[in-house]
Amino acid sequence: MAPQRQFLPLLLLLSLPAFFLYSHYHSSPHLPLSSHSLNPDPDLDLPSNLGPRLNSIPNPSNFSFILKVLTFDRLSSLSRCLRSLAAAHYGRDTVHLHIYVDHFRQADNVSELLDQKLDESRRILEFVDGFDWKYGQKVVHYRTGNVGLQAQWLEAWWPSSDHEFAFVVEDDLELSPLYYKFLKSLIQNYYYNSSNFSPSIYGASLQRPRFVPGKHGNKIHLDDGTQIFLYQLVGTWGQLLFPKPWKEFRLWYDIHKAKGIKPFLQGMVTTGWYKKLGERIWTPWFISFIHSRGYFNIYTNFLHERALSVSHRDAGVNYGKTAGPDSYLLDESSLDIELLEMQPLTKLKWYDFCFKEVVPGRVIKSFEELGSVLYSVQKQDTIIFVSLFGASERFIRNLLCHFESSNIQNYILMGPNSDFLLDLARRGHPVIDVDQFLSSIRAHKMKSLRDSDMEVKKDILVKAYVIQKSLESGFNSWVVDGNMLPLSSSPFLDTIDANYDFHAGKTPEILFVRSSSSSQKVWVDDFIHKVAGMVDSVMGRGKKFVYIVGELLKQEGMRIKWVDGEGSLSLRIDSRNANRTSMANGKKTVIWSPELGSDTIQKRLEELDLWIIDSEDSCTAVVCHQS
Repeated sequence: MAPQRQFLPLLLLLSLPAFFLYSHYHSSPHLPLSSHSLNPDPDLDLPSNLGPRLNSIPNPSNFSFILKVLTFDRLSSLSRCLRSLAAAHYGRDTVHLHIYVDHFRQADNVSELLDQKLDESRRILEFVDGFDWKYGQKVVHYRTGNVGLQAQWLEAWWPSSDHEFAFVVEDDLELSPLYYKFLKSLIQNYYYNSSNFSPSIYGASLQRPRFVPGKHGNKIHLDDGTQIFLYQLVGTWGQLLFPKPWKEFRLWYDIHKAKGIKPFLQGMVTTGWYKKLGERIWTPWFISFIHSRGYFNIYTNFLHERALSVSHRDAGVNYGKTAGPDSYLLDESSLDIELLEMQPLTKLKWYDFCFKEVVPGRVIKSFEELGSVLYSVQKQDTIIFVSLFGASERFIRNLLCHFESSNIQNYILMGPNSDFLLDLARRGHPVIDVDQFLSSIRAHKMKSLRDSDMEVKKDILVKAYVIQKSLESGFNSWVVDGNMLPLSSSPFLDTIDANYDFHAGKTPEILFVRSSSSSQKVWVDDFIHKVAGMVDSVMGRGKKFVYIVGELLKQEGMRIKWVDGEGSLSLRIDSRNANRTSMANGKKTVIWSPELGSDTIQKRLEELDLWIIDSEDSCTAVVCHQS
């Protein structure tokens, strides 16, 4: 659409005694850093040095690399592991080796096995003392008591700087001689290269990806050309940890452990592991943290079941008996790829705990950009546009958890520029930055609007424009507000009458526009010009977008099917106890007024079992749907 024919409605708003707020963001598809993206938990007072800073990228040759080897009572496993690490190619780099030897269990000291346990410990210590490590410092930490695998991992590292990296290796692993060259190149490309950096990445795993923790998730299937991708799951068989996310996790863990908050995450296999093994394992804690933050891990995909780190799955905490190698080791003799060739981050695919593809960073800033996103999210030629204006952040996050649970994916969120909006995009939700979107229509003519009613006016105008673009693209549009919840995967479909191109409801405020020759003929620039012209006349009267559109469509002679919002369609919650009986009577949505107060709204939603976020505003469950 040419800017000139979109300018008339904006002129009407510019005649108001106020102007749109405009701020420029970097044009890269990756999100700019924000306080929310660096510290997703605003109640957690993180040190300022935990935030990634792209404007101060240090010399990558100065980073430090520490190997953290965790061992217990498997001398033969440890010997194989350390020898493989010593055979790797480090060039002239300094690589430090820290070995953590857990003590045998004190319960064993009353058995006939005591002398055997003492001898095992002595032999392990003699071996590590005599092991030659010529690439840097060798530090041995021999515990005085048995702490288990969780403490071995969590207490192995507190980064001394933002440029110290830890590669954690359990003793039954065997590493490729090429592993360090690969990790060094990865750090340089995805941590120190500002164009490839994302605060959502917490590290990299060298194990072959085989496991999907989300129940009923998709099978891992990657095309042969995918050598590197991102996946939320932590990999314990050779995991590189970035310093800032690890510090953030440790502080998060301390808070949750101290308050007795368990790492329960419904829909995850790992929650069952935790209920069975308790504090013997650490991964459910880290998975719960990653879920709350929306972070991702870098993985490799080498053909023919190969990996740079192989677990021999020796008998221990995780295996009752030895299971053997999980993969084939990729080394020089089998190298048939460009190992150090790292694709730009924009070319990589991202997958969640269900191994469903996630597309982060979709911030729509112009009318033209909207078109491509419409095609990528539409389902059955229909788009749901959700307005964030006037909706609480917590209720939007709760709404998105319901979308996930109901497998509603064909939506786009619309709101003013904010850290919250950017964080939603970082987590994979497509968003429209309304400020920049409206400014782009005639950016060089836009000025700052300070009218107290400007948020309402922007809300009305952006709804009109997104419907126009949707019709131009041949898609149907639902426009809804954020102060509602769907009670099914298709909450509005039963209300659609094939004889009408327009369906509208005032409570809640919803509008459905079917893509047809009639609707496309009506919803043109002149129509949006009239929408903008009516804005001032309805301000202060409690009448917004649906009322304006209804009046204008009536003038155009178009028929509208009005939906009885509080009758057949929706259950309105109020200050009284919520009525679960109404939900069983075919209600499609739950609605409320923001004036009711967030505490009361949350309480009513809890009574209806519709509050499905936790104290960190994260979904209490991971719900997988087969792709």
